[in-house]
Amino acid sequence: MKARVYVTLKPGVLDPQGKAIRKALTSLGFDGVEGVRQGKLIELELAETDPARARAAVKAMCEKLLANTVIETYAIEIDGQDAQGV
Repeated sequence: MKARVYVTLKPGVLDPQGKAIRKALTSLGFDGVEGVRQGKLIELELAETDPARARAAVKAMCEKLLANTVIETYAIEIDGQDAQGV
């Protein structure tokens, strides 16, 4: 079973990489970009076959390692199902 975890900074947390990307896009002529927030995608291949148990396991992984829940939020997608944020 495949899982994807989308990790992004919480609103209000400064995003210097996002600002650098926006500045670079503007310098390349993309003037309509008003803001950029940068994040990360983590793909996992799981042995678990039950989607509910897989989601619970991935949630635990996020809480313990994959996301810094003080400044980041995350959303979990299991086998292409809509990502559910936490």
